[in-house]
Amino acid sequence: MLRNIFLFLLLASSSAFAQQNVPGKPQKTSSSASKILPADLYHEILRADSLLFHAFNNCDTATYRKFITEDLEFYHDQGGQTIGADNELKSIKEMCARGHHMRRELIRSTLEVHPLKGYGAIEIGSHTFYHTNEGQQEKISGTYKFVQIWEFKDGFWKLKRVISYDHSNVHND
Repeated sequence: MLRNIFLFLLLASSSAFAQQNVPGKPQKTSSSASKILPADLYHEILRADSLLFHAFNNCDTATYRKFITEDLEFYHDQGGQTIGADNELKSIKEMCARGHHMRRELIRSTLEVHPLKGYGAIEIGSHTFYHTNEGQQEKISGTYKFVQIWEFKDGFWKLKRVISYDHSNVHND
């Protein structure tokens, strides 16, 4: 009988612990950056990423600007470092003005989203870029990897830091 009670208590406490620590299970936290529940975080970042790159894909720099912080830092293994929203927008405007259209597609099966306590989220994944040179058909540029840091401030997601890498086989000709 005592053994059954002990077993029951052990199972009950294990079950309670497991329910509190299930990966992806919604849990409320007190920080403003974590008001979005972890189960919803994936979808929130996926949505912000989709809106950001919809603007990028359409050379909509006004909308794109809404999704990046003033002090954006962008690190690209081939292109180097870009600091600040103004420089990032200048780069996109120049690309669009040259008649080179770039389109980015997230490879959703690679997407990882992790909370960054009290701040925002880390987004990790791979994406494929396509390019269209003026007067030509769209071609694949390549598939690359990225890490993005999103800041959640005043109820809005903004991209703060970007690391884009593994561009060993870029094809933009």
